[in-house]
Amino acid sequence: MAASAVFFSNLPRPLRHPPRLLSSTLLLRNRLAASSSTPARSALRVLAAAASMSSSGPGGGSSSSEAGGRKPNRLAAEHSPYLLQHAHNPVDWYPWGEEAFEKARRKDVPIFLSIGYSTCHWCHVMEVESFENDEIAKILNDWFVSIKVDREERPDVDKVYMTYVSALYGGGGWPLTVFLSPNLKPLMGGTYFPPDDKYGRPGFKTVLRKVKDAWETKRDTLEQNGNVVIEQLRDALSAKASSQDVPNDLAVISVDQCVEKLTSSYDPKFGGFGSVPKFPRPVEDCIMLYKFWKHLEAGQVSEAQNIMKMVTHTLQCMARGGVHDHIGGGFHRYSVDECWHVPHFEKMLYDQGQIANVYLDTFLITGDECYSSVVRDVLDYLRRDMIGEEGGIYSAEDADSAEYEGAPRKREGAFYVWTRKEIEDALGENAELFKNHYYIKSSGNCDLSRMSDPHNEFNGKNVLIERKQASLMASKCGKSIDEYSQILGDCRQKLFDDRLKRPRPHLDDKVIVSWNGLAISAFARASQILKSGPCGTKFWFPVTGCNPGEYLGVAEKAARFIKEKLYDSSSNRLNHSYRNGPAKVPGFLDDYAFLINGLLDLYEYGGKMEWLMWAAQLQAIQDELFLDKQGGGYFNTPGEDPSVLLRVKEDYDGAEPSGNSVAAINLIRLSSLFDAAKSDGYKRNVQHLLAVFQTRLRELSIALPLMCCAVDMLSVPSRKQVVLVGNKESTEFHDMVVAAFSTYDPNRTVIQIDPRNMEEMGFWESNNSNIAQMARSSSPEKPAVAHVCQDFKCSPPVTSPDALRELLNKTVAAARSSSA
Repeated sequence: MAASAVFFSNLPRPLRHPPRLLSSTLLLRNRLAASSSTPARSALRVLAAAASMSSSGPGGGSSSSEAGGRKPNRLAAEHSPYLLQHAHNPVDWYPWGEEAFEKARRKDVPIFLSIGYSTCHWCHVMEVESFENDEIAKILNDWFVSIKVDREERPDVDKVYMTYVSALYGGGGWPLTVFLSPNLKPLMGGTYFPPDDKYGRPGFKTVLRKVKDAWETKRDTLEQNGNVVIEQLRDALSAKASSQDVPNDLAVISVDQCVEKLTSSYDPKFGGFGSVPKFPRPVEDCIMLYKFWKHLEAGQVSEAQNIMKMVTHTLQCMARGGVHDHIGGGFHRYSVDECWHVPHFEKMLYDQGQIANVYLDTFLITGDECYSSVVRDVLDYLRRDMIGEEGGIYSAEDADSAEYEGAPRKREGAFYVWTRKEIEDALGENAELFKNHYYIKSSGNCDLSRMSDPHNEFNGKNVLIERKQASLMASKCGKSIDEYSQILGDCRQKLFDDRLKRPRPHLDDKVIVSWNGLAISAFARASQILKSGPCGTKFWFPVTGCNPGEYLGVAEKAARFIKEKLYDSSSNRLNHSYRNGPAKVPGFLDDYAFLINGLLDLYEYGGKMEWLMWAAQLQAIQDELFLDKQGGGYFNTPGEDPSVLLRVKEDYDGAEPSGNSVAAINLIRLSSLFDAAKSDGYKRNVQHLLAVFQTRLRELSIALPLMCCAVDMLSVPSRKQVVLVGNKESTEFHDMVVAAFSTYDPNRTVIQIDPRNMEEMGFWESNNSNIAQMARSSSPEKPAVAHVCQDFKCSPPVTSPDALRELLNKTVAAARSSSA
């Protein structure tokens, strides 16, 4: 709900000493600032500042200039929804590419680079205020070559210049505003700028004039400093390991330090870690659940319970809050207040997949259906609103929409908020119950925190929030919980139908491989884990209550879409995204790592060999394209595009986990599936990867929660294997698969094999003869046999789901006794 503008205090300054490896842009900025030399002298002197502005600032939202009858610019030929939003600006935009670079070199003028994404609220604001402004467009067209980039389509380009701005100016965000030399070196940068000077701060027009003046009078200094900073960033962001070994104490130190930091930042009243704004950063919950499991293994029940209280309270507050879309399902990007009430309303695919997985794990641990219901809520939202006919899962829904058809401007949250009268008109006799449950007020309910609506943009509007548990409200009304929940579900259905009559937010229908990988994982895991719920569970709208097995079909269809549309079987390489055809941009590390993770889940939970085989093929090409074979770890790009100035070894687990963290866990999982020859290679690569980041894991582990888990997983002598042998089509086998996933165990691998299938047997004969031998030795009369192996020994095979559950629980008890 707020944007920061970074203004120019002086020219970028060369640094005496390069910083150490990036774990967050803030950390890198601190290290850069600590080692900076005397500021370069410059005629350009504007005080640095961060300007916070409400989302109801000038312009108030997005609009399309196409209605103004303007001639389309060259962005009209692009596929990116974000670029197409700017196709009717009077700015002479270019997409990122040689045509623009050549023009800048020929005219000998700076490049104005603007980076954003289609569901970015402040990108919309800057478009309305500046890029649709004829005066500003003329300045840009006369003095610069203007390039527009979709950060979701070109995360490699965004990474270079976002790192630069964050490191040099102390803040980042979108829209990202950067001025480049014709050779693409950054000169100056910032984020959002209002069009005119305000409060003693320069507006965009002033900035453009000062950049032009600096280019004409101080060009040599600008270019020299840009060259120096890029070289220092290049050194800092491509660190190499001094050793290929991971210290024995690193696992305990990194996990414990990260958990301690999170615990110290925990909000006991409203849940969550950290302060306002509150983001649902799922990797934080992942390491807390992992540490819960470690405590439980060690018999430290009290410590385990303390961690679970933090996680469950956080997830319950999120689910009851306005950050959760109670009417349509799914979660918004973040909450602007501490109580998870008023969100920034965009919905991102990468959030949905990760959040669903955290609720799945919590359901496994607690058995509480409230968590499984949230999983269904998220996945049913994706099925209904975010999946194309061919199975690709779309990227995002915008925060902004028109309040009514024909409205001149869009407003944030217009699709999602309600007046009391709208509730009463729609719900009739049940309106009072609904209003009490969701804290509906005639004056609007965004009053729970001074941060909820500081600029009064939601006067008279309500964001649904459950302030009390349904069971308490039902008792107060003298109704059973089922009757009460049924009424709420019927009311939500009516409001959903009414909401469909409103102008919808913009849908970004790009299919991004990495984000699909996260969603594939959630759908695949839900298809089995949700079967552990009690029979006869009731569900209410927007949850459909479908057979969990349907979720596996969604995951497989999405994976097949990627394989057919975004994968070249001759080169084994991925493209990054798809919209009206595959993008020209090749896949990045995140695309490979996140998809491999999803494919491994598809195999383990669904049992089809094709997904395991494809995962192994993709891992091989990932190693070929991204692995630093001498220095260790993975770069984020293949390094084949000369216009991308930096290859980064990303190690920050933020809204999305880093490719290196996910890759580390993938390698550990793959090492437990294959025989010694391949397994040792996977282990060597993951050890070398973690050695690259060991200093960061010691010094700032809270930036790397998922990588901390990977370090600990690697320290486990052998990963638990559950080998299921039998007729995969039989009911008995299906029941055994459900039993295999009935407990939470992040160090477990499940292998499904049908000895009648010659292709499967051939694969295991070639890749892990021990698994093939288990399949051959299993009783052919039994439709399903389970072998549980760990620490290089296997328990006697069992032939019933209950026996498997008992055996899996015994292995946890055995781990506890051995650590006592």
